[in-house]
Order: sequence, then structure tokens, then C-alpha cells
Amino acid sequence: MVPDLLLCLSFGYAAALKPTCLSAQFRRPGDFIIGGLFPFGRDTVNLTARAEPTFVACERLYVAGLLWALGMKFTIDQINNSTSLLPGVKLGYDIHNTCFEPVVALQPSLLFLTRNGMTGIGVLCNYTEYQPHVIAVIGPHKSDLCVLTAKLFSFFLIPQISYGASSEKLSNTELYPSFYRTIPSDKNLVEAVVLLLHKFGWNWIATIGSDDEYGRGAQELFLSIAENHSICIAFDGLIPTDLADPKTQNQVEDIIKEINKTKVNVIVLFASAKPANTLLEHSIRMGLSKKVWIGTDTWMYFNTSASIPNIQSVGTILGFIIKAGTVPGFQKYVADLFTSVQQDKFCQESREINRLMYSGMLDTHCKECDHISLHDISSTLSLSQIQPVYIGVYSVAHALHRALGCTHRACPKASIKPWQLLHFMNTLPFEVNGESFQFDQSHGTNAGYDLMFWSWKNSTLTYLPVGSYEGTLYINKSQIQFHTADQKKPTSECFRHCKPGQFRQVKGFHLCCYDCTDCPENTFWSAKDSSTCTPCLQHQWSPVRSTRCYDRSERYLFWNEPLTIALLTLVSITISLICLTAVLFFKNLETPLVQASGGKLNLFALFTLTLLCLSCCLCIGKPSNNLCMIQQIVYALCLNGCFSTFFIKSLEITLVTEFPHCAPTFLPWVTQRRAWLLVALCLLTECLLCFCYLHLGPDYLMSDYKSLPTEVLLVCSTESWFAFALMHGYNGCLAFVCLLCTFMVETSGKKYNVARGITFAVLLYFIICIFFVTIFTTLKTVLRSVTQIGNILTTSLGILGTYYIPKCYIILLKPDLNTVDYFQSSVKEEPEDSQ
Repeated sequence: MVPDLLLCLSFGYAAALKPTCLSAQFRRPGDFIIGGLFPFGRDTVNLTARAEPTFVACERLYVAGLLWALGMKFTIDQINNSTSLLPGVKLGYDIHNTCFEPVVALQPSLLFLTRNGMTGIGVLCNYTEYQPHVIAVIGPHKSDLCVLTAKLFSFFLIPQISYGASSEKLSNTELYPSFYRTIPSDKNLVEAVVLLLHKFGWNWIATIGSDDEYGRGAQELFLSIAENHSICIAFDGLIPTDLADPKTQNQVEDIIKEINKTKVNVIVLFASAKPANTLLEHSIRMGLSKKVWIGTDTWMYFNTSASIPNIQSVGTILGFIIKAGTVPGFQKYVADLFTSVQQDKFCQESREINRLMYSGMLDTHCKECDHISLHDISSTLSLSQIQPVYIGVYSVAHALHRALGCTHRACPKASIKPWQLLHFMNTLPFEVNGESFQFDQSHGTNAGYDLMFWSWKNSTLTYLPVGSYEGTLYINKSQIQFHTADQKKPTSECFRHCKPGQFRQVKGFHLCCYDCTDCPENTFWSAKDSSTCTPCLQHQWSPVRSTRCYDRSERYLFWNEPLTIALLTLVSITISLICLTAVLFFKNLETPLVQASGGKLNLFALFTLTLLCLSCCLCIGKPSNNLCMIQQIVYALCLNGCFSTFFIKSLEITLVTEFPHCAPTFLPWVTQRRAWLLVALCLLTECLLCFCYLHLGPDYLMSDYKSLPTEVLLVCSTESWFAFALMHGYNGCLAFVCLLCTFMVETSGKKYNVARGITFAVLLYFIICIFFVTIFTTLKTVLRSVTQIGNILTTSLGILGTYYIPKCYIILLKPDLNTVDYFQSSVKEEPEDSQ
């Protein structure tokens, strides 16, 4: 056959200089007409600018679609010449161009529905006896066209057998009861692709589809099935099918940029031929790194993709094509036909048949067919898959054979309606060239797939079969040479083995894909659960990326740390100053200055200040509940002892200056021995408030696990701020009364103003309190104890510096002022007569 074909090729090439009548070969009359919808044209002209329902023409010839149409013609001619299948019955055909466009496919579809022998479609209530123009329809090729036409033909229950529509949507026999196909559905294809990815260990991939019924449907199926097989989709996108739109180029470029960001090494491409070619062309132009491309027969088995300039630079191309056997005699039939269509007599007869049988009806409009030769289609002819068309026509012929009740010798003359074929197509198998076929429950056939590899040798492409899929996947890996330097399979894995101390952090919405992330502080990695980090217990801590937890050490103000030593030094200095002042006052107890300042009450106040400074030691070392409670009580009582002496002196000054007429009566209660009763009364009141503080809520030991990263902080915390304010507020009240009593007191310039010392001491106390309360309530570190010690020292030094140090200065350095005249008691002063 090959020598004959070569001879015909050479003859056809020489004779192709003049037009042929190939376009007149797509219609023939018969007892039963089978309609055909084939894309033997492409690139419609001005489809978007169409403002009127005028005829839509195709600009270029699509050779593969032409060969499919010729495959239908060949099959019908073969059946008509058969003596066992439909004997005595002649099948006719009416084949039309779809241009891959729904708007073009709809016009011949309406023609098929017209009443037989007429050009109109009858509008009836019951179409049981309706006899349309065709008994069945072969095609169209694309899924989006079939979705449109299948609804139309299903209304009339006209059998429609597609040879290329794989959308899973068409498997719904409730929506499309008369739709059949002779190829597997996308579900089978997707399962094959998923198994291929699993075989090679690729679980981090990108998937791209064309923005049409086929691409969207296949990609949606793939996304759902891939997730169940732990395959992560790093990126999924759609290529616009309207390549004339200026925005399409930007969208394709954006897709390539997104793929670059994901750093995947495998791309699954569910796309029609033109969108797929556009993506490949842009990938080459933009310098996309070499990838493994997994394709389908919609693009990878045609010369249009293989002829893209520098296509070898995209990487490795693998893909599945429908397993289809050869159709014996088809290539010779095509060669003979191209010889015949160049003969005037043959052409004249063909045109006459068309003119007589189909006068006034829609033409096939394939004028480009008349200007090609056998040489122009030879490369596509050797690769063209005709078997799906071949089987589709035979399925109709066998159903018609059974519906008519034919024997091997003859068929009775009867009128058969299209819907009467469905029963026989649904239930009974049929045989084609010794091989049995049958439509399954979803009206499809699953012939399986061949796994093809694009093998390049010396810039020559060979479609090398390297495996197959028929429910299970077989791969001959030794025949696949990848684009890597060592020709071994590249890795495209999402799963990585995380190191100890790292957990799997899921990427986006891909539950099966993750990054290895270090466990944060205070958590640890456990082999029992590698997807999260386990928090440490409250009394434990851990560093970043840890596999275990460590016990926290206790933190408080230690006796031997430098800060404590510095504070104790200050405490010692302060106590020393207070003691020296007390000694000085004791030695000069009978002097006018000491007597004017309060006499022995000063020694008591200095004693309480000494105890106050010694209470700093309660804030150092490991705290306890008792220590926390004692700290505040000691501070309040010691300060109260000092302020009670100021309170008595302030009352004395007020009586003398503000109430001179009452002074002789009440002064004995604030001077001499009775003053000690008032001091005792003040202390007793503070003791009662301290008891309330203990009852309402004393300070307690708190273990703080949050403030320090590796230690547990032991601090005294306030349980009841009301009790705290009640206890310390009493001292504040005493201080405030002292301020009111001494603030406005004026003394002659020749006299010493005792009131000023009390005023400044109290003001300084209030200032220190404001800062202390603010800092004390916010700090939760060891500095809280430091703040409390600082408050005690600054208060003590403030009182010492404002009230006692000036008097020490006079005693030591100005003894000449320590006289009765200068420090004459306020009691003995004669007040000025009021006018």
C-alpha cells in the first residue's frame, strides 16, 4: 500500500495546480441520511463584529477535521458496499463545517432537524411520528459545541455520536439522553494523569486549561481527584480562547509569571490546540525554565504544536492520546479520492448529484478544500485518528440494521424514526472489523489511552509510545529521556522532610502541601504530631526549634546580685544618716531648736524612719505570701508613726496661728505628754485599717510565667486595690491635713519657720507616691521590688532632707542661731491683735 500511496502523492502534487471538486463530496443521497458536523475550517471572520444574522465563513482549512469528515464518508461507502450489514439499504450523508464555533454549528444542526424532504421544522405537540432530515448525527468534535447541539438533538431524541467531545458533563444521560461518544470521558483521562503524577512522585504542580467546556470541565475534575491523591495544585489558570482579544496576551503572560513564582517543575495542560499553542509560544518568548508538560491529544498530537519555533526549549512533553486502532484501507481511499476529484467527469457527476438532490439547501462551504492536494495533507494523514469516527458510523449502522430487522441477506423496507435506534444503541454490542464495542451506562466507550513522549533526534520529532492506560497505568520509564542534565526525572515535590524542631505549615488552601517552619518559643516538636507544635507546660519553657521543654528557674531579687548590693548600700547610707541625726538630736534634746521641732517626738519619728528603711530587706530574697503581706503593713505603720508626729506639730502650729484664743485650752493636748496619746491613737487607727486590709485581700505571691522567656517571676501582687488604698490612704490623709495646717503659715523674718519643713516633706511624699503608684501597678518584673525599695528610700531621704537636715545644719554649723529668741515657742508668742 505504501508504494501506491507514494505514487499517488507524487501524482497528486503534480496535478494540484488546478482546483478540484473535493468540496462536492460531502453530500450523498440515500435511504437514510446520517448528518455530520466536522471542523474542516477554522478562524471565523469578524465573528465579534457580527451585527446581523448573516452567514459566518471560515478563513483557513483545518486538515485534521477534513480527514475526520473523509473518514465518515469512507465508512458509509464501506457499509454501502457491505453484503452483510444493511444489505439492500443505501446510507446517505450530509456533512457540514463547524469552524469550531457554536454559532456556525447551529445552522446545519437546524437543517438536520427539518422535516425530511422539506426546509422547515414542524412545531408539533408530539414528535413520535416526526421524520427529520437525518436519522443520526456524527459529531461535532468539541465539548462546548456538543453541549449546545446535544440539547437540541436530545429534544427530538436523534442519536448523536461524538468522536471528540470528552466533557464529563455530557455523561449525564438525563440531560442528554440521545448523546453518545466513541472516546473516553475526561474522568478517565484525569484518572490517568493523576496516576502518572503519582508514579513519578510529582505532587507539586500547576494546571492550566483553556477557557472552554473541555478545559474548564477537565480541570475541575482534575482538581477534585488530585486532592484525594495528595497532589497539590500550586497554580491553576485558564487560557482565554478569544486570541484576537488584546487582553489575552497580558492574561497569558500573567499565567506564566505566576507559574514562575510557584517554582513547579510539572505543568498539566488541559487545553484546546490554539490556546495551548499560544501558551507554549509565550513560554518560549518569556524564557520560562524547562518543565515537564503533561498534555492531551487535543494539542500534543498535531503538527501545529510541534512546528512552534524552538519548541524543544520548553522541556519534556508527555501526554495521553486516545488508544485508537488503524482503519484499514483509509489512506488508500483518500489517495484514490484525491485522484478522482481531479477528473472532470467525476466532478461533473458529483456536482450534478448535489444540485438535483439538495437544491436550495445549505451548502457545506468548504471552498478551501478545492485548492489542496494529497501532498498538503500527507503528514496529517499518517497521524490522523479516524477510528472514533469509524466506530460512531458503524454504531448507527448496526442499530439501524437491528431496528429494521435485517438479516444477512436483506432488509425489509420500513420507515424508522431516529428515537427507535436508541434502544439498540443502549443495550446491544456491535462489532467493527472483528472487535466488539458497546456503549456503557453513560453512553461512552473506554478504549483506553496511549502514553506518548515527544522524542527529539536531530530536530526531528517522533511520537514515541512509552506506556498505556486501561484502568491501570503502565509506563516504560527507560524510554523517557527528560530535559535534565542526567536525563533523569526532575523533582516537583511539595512534601519535604522537616528537621527536628520544625512543623508542617500548610500552604494556602492546599492541605497536602506545607513549608517546614521552626517551632516558636515555649513550644516543642513531637513526632506524634508533626503538623503542629505542642505548647510547653506552664512551668516550662523552650527555645525556638526545640524538641523538648525545660523547667523554668525562679526569678526574684536575689541577695547577691549587683542591683541588690547597690540598693542595700543605699539603705545602709540612709539608715546611717537617720541614726546620726537621731544621735545629734538626742545630744541636743534640750536645745530650743529640738524642742521647737517636737522634742522627743523627733526621736520617735527617726526611729520609725529607721524601721521603714530596714523594711527594704523584706523585698529582697524569695518572696512568700506572708512576706508580701508584711511588706505593705510595715510600710504603712512605719510611715504612720512618722506622719503622726508631723500631725501633732501641725495641729500645734494651727492652734497658735489660726485660733489664738482657743490655743491655751487645746495646746496641752498636742504638747508635752498628751501628744503621745495622739500618736498612739494614730497608730491604733492604722492598725485597724491594716486588719481590714488583711480581711479584704492582702498582697499575695504570684508566679508570673509570661513576663520572662525562660524564668518564672515570683512577685507580690495586689489582690484588693480597695484594701490597699484604704490602708495607705490613711497616711495620705494625715499628710494632707499636715499640708493644710502648714502651707499658709507665715513667720516673722527673725524667727525660724518650723512649718516649712513639714510642708516640703509632705509635698515630696505626694510626688513620690504619684510616681510609685504609677510604676508599681504596671511593672511585673523584679523591678517591682526595686521600685518598692526605691519608694521607701526616697520617702525616707525626702523627709530627712526637708525636715531634719536643715535643723542639723543649724545645730552643727550655726549654733549661734540655736537660741530661745530664734526658736521661741509658738505657744509663747503673742499674736497680733486683730482689728
